[in-house]
Amino acid sequence: MTSASMTQTQPPVVLDLDASVGALPGEVRLPLKDAWQERLRFGCGLRTLASFREVLDAALPAFGDHGTVFMGSGDFHHLSWPLVERCIAAGAFSAAQPLHVLVLDNHPDNMRFPFGVHCGSWVRRVALLPQVAHVDVVGITSPDIGTGHAWENYLAPLRAGKLTYWSTGVDTGWARWLGLGGRMRSFPDVDALVEAVMGMLNRQRLPTYLSIDKDAFSPRVVRTNWDQGLLEARHMAALLTLLRGRLAGSDVTGDVSTHRYATAWKRWLSAGDGQDTGAEHADLPAWQAAQAAFNVWLLDLLDPDS
Repeated sequence: MTSASMTQTQPPVVLDLDASVGALPGEVRLPLKDAWQERLRFGCGLRTLASFREVLDAALPAFGDHGTVFMGSGDFHHLSWPLVERCIAAGAFSAAQPLHVLVLDNHPDNMRFPFGVHCGSWVRRVALLPQVAHVDVVGITSPDIGTGHAWENYLAPLRAGKLTYWSTGVDTGWARWLGLGGRMRSFPDVDALVEAVMGMLNRQRLPTYLSIDKDAFSPRVVRTNWDQGLLEARHMAALLTLLRGRLAGSDVTGDVSTHRYATAWKRWLSAGDGQDTGAEHADLPAWQAAQAAFNVWLLDLLDPDS
């Protein structure tokens, strides 16, 4: 691996935190569910995440010796933060030779969270790293960036010019009042959004870390634990074709699973976000089978030799 390109022929890694990720060809699977699901899922304190970083460093192959990391439910998306930092260290990225981070997500993942870090707050941490040139969050249809939730968004990475939201169907006019209109790219439909993102990627040729939360996709593509966006498989194929040869690393979340939180604050906050991960659903096996097939398809697209 070079700082500009990962080799997907290296084995994918499954951080098996919730038993949701189906078998992948040539995988390295780390059994983490019993020890870490409750501690990490939805959110955790910074000490807990630091302890998990140590587990990753001890258990994972060296960064250049593995491919895409699959983390299960989008409830674990904050684990992208330590994975991006591993990528930065392995690629020797710096402020002078920075890394671009592209996030596909139906949510900004830049929301205020006072208890450490959670799946909806990690982007701020990554955007403000000096080795990261910019973070683009693509595919947002969530009202999280609308006027009613504007106060919940961290403003520092937006004001610093290090974060841009790419959305459709959300009124982000509030950003203009704060001089942040340029950080909110709004489009009439998802096709126009993806076309503009591809134009941006064509103009800037930086090595890119790609983080995919499958809640950015329409439920016609896959089903997840969260409210979902509008991206189709064809959009993913077009973006990955364009990024071929400059992916420095990648991860995938958004698989679907159930879990009953033992932690009261997680039950409360998760319910406040419209989730009920403890509810069993008759269609769960079918959803997981579709997810497994989609993951294999993603791996094939991420392979530079495919």
